[in-house]
Amino acid sequence: MRTLLAFLAIGALLQQQPAPRLSAIQDGEAHGDPPYILEEGWEPLLNGKDLSGWKACDASKSEWFTTRSVMFERLLGPTRLSGRAAPSGVMLNGPTGRTANLCSERTFGDVELYLEFMLAKGSNSGVYLEGLYEIQIFDSWGSIEGVKTSDAGAIYHRWINEQGVGGSPPLVNASRRPGEWQSFQAWFRAPRFDASGKKTQPARFVRVLFNGQLVQKEVDIDGPTRASLESPEAAQGPLMIQGDHGPVAFRNMYIRPLRPLVLR
Repeated sequence: MRTLLAFLAIGALLQQQPAPRLSAIQDGEAHGDPPYILEEGWEPLLNGKDLSGWKACDASKSEWFTTRSVMFERLLGPTRLSGRAAPSGVMLNGPTGRTANLCSERTFGDVELYLEFMLAKGSNSGVYLEGLYEIQIFDSWGSIEGVKTSDAGAIYHRWINEQGVGGSPPLVNASRRPGEWQSFQAWFRAPRFDASGKKTQPARFVRVLFNGQLVQKEVDIDGPTRASLESPEAAQGPLMIQGDHGPVAFRNMYIRPLRPLVLR
C-alpha cells in the first residue's frame, strides 16, 4: 500500500499559494516570473471562500466550485484536473471541464488584470475583458509550429462569415507544461464612444505578459472576438472565463484601474 501511495504521489498536488505582490512589469523584464513589488490599488476577484461575485453567463447550470488544491492526474489521466469542493480561493470548472462560462457580477472598463491558471493536457479556455475581447488560454506547450491566434497568449480572432478574421498571435510561445500554474498580466483600455454612442476608438490591449514574457503590445481590437458574450461594445462590461473547453483552474485573480505604464 505504501508503495502504491508513493507511486500515486507523483501526480502533482498543487496547493493554493499566498497572493502575489503585484506591480507593472517592464518590457525589459521578459524572462521568468515577474519580480513582483507591492503596490496599492489591487482588488481581489476571488474572496478566498466561495464564488460570490461570479455567476453563469447564461441560464445554464454552473459546475464551477472552489477547492483547496488541484490534482493534475498524470497517472490517472493527464487530460484531467480534479479537486475536492472546499472553501478556498482556487476555482475549478467542474468534474469534467465542460460547464458554463463564468461572468463577474461587477463590470469594468480600463483595467489592469492579473490572474493565474492551470490547464490539463489539451485544454482550452480564455479570459474575456468586458466579456468581449479574449486573451486565449490554451495548452500550447511543446508546439513546434509558428504561433497562431489560437495559441496561448494570443488575442483571439473575430468570427465573420464563418471564418476567423484578425486577432493577434503571441510574440513568443511562453507556455508551461500542463499541470503547472501559469499567469497573465494585462493592461486593457476599453473602447471609446462619443456623446451619440458612436465608437471613436477601438478596445486596446496595451500590454499582455504571459508567465512574465511580453506577448502582446499596443494591439487594437476592431470588435468582439469569437465566442464572446452577445452584447454590444460598451465602456464597461463583465469579465468572462470560458468553462466548456476542458479542465482549467484559476487562482490569485486581481484587478485595478488602468494606470500609465511607465518604462524604466
